[in-house]
Amino acid sequence: MEPAAKGLLREAGMDCPDFVWARDLGQALGFATQKGFPLVAKVVSPKAMHKSDVGGVITGINSMQELRDAYSTLSRIDGFAGAIVEETVQGIELILGANIDFQFGPVVILGMGGVAVEIYNDTIIRMAPLKEKDVDSMVQGLRGRPLLEGFRGKQPVNMEVLRKAVVRFSRFVVDIQGYMESIDINPLICNSKRCVVADARIVLKKE
Repeated sequence: MEPAAKGLLREAGMDCPDFVWARDLGQALGFATQKGFPLVAKVVSPKAMHKSDVGGVITGINSMQELRDAYSTLSRIDGFAGAIVEETVQGIELILGANIDFQFGPVVILGMGGVAVEIYNDTIIRMAPLKEKDVDSMVQGLRGRPLLEGFRGKQPVNMEVLRKAVVRFSRFVVDIQGYMESIDINPLICNSKRCVVADARIVLKKE
C-alpha cells in the first residue's frame, strides 16, 4: 500500500511529501499541528486500489475541523486501515510507472497523469535502466509536452529534477524486478523546484 511504497521509493532517492500514516485521528491532528495547512488526506485500505473511485482522496484541507471531517469520511471506506495525511504539492501531474515485460524485462512508462490518465492516453515506454538523454526523448514524445515547458506563462517544470527522478526510478525498478509485477506513481507532481511522489502503489509477485 501507499505508505510502504513511498517508504521504498524514498530509500531509492525519490522525493516524497512529508506525511504521516495516521491510524487514529490524534495522529492526524498532531501532524497538522506540526506541519500546518493546507493538507491532503487519503485512505489507506487494501480494498481501495483506486482511491479516487471510492472518494478516498480529500484535498484542500485548511483547518483542524476540516481534517476531523475528512478523517471521519475516510474511516467509513471499506477496509479502512488509517489515512495518509500529507503536505500539499502543486504542479503538473505526470504518471511514472513500470512493469515486467515477458520479452524485454523491466520497462518504464512516463506520461501525463492524474485521474484522467486513461482518457489522455499520453504515455511513452522505454526499457530500463534509463539515462538522462532517454528521459529527454520520452518527454519529447509526449503530446502534453507544452505543459511541462510553461504553457501560457506558467513556470516550466524543472527538467533536471525530472531527469534525475526518472533515472533513479528506473534503477530502482531494475533492482527489485525479481519481486514486483508493477509500480504506479500517479501522480508524480512536478513544478519548477521538485518532482514529488504524490501517490504510489507497488504490486508484488504473488509468490
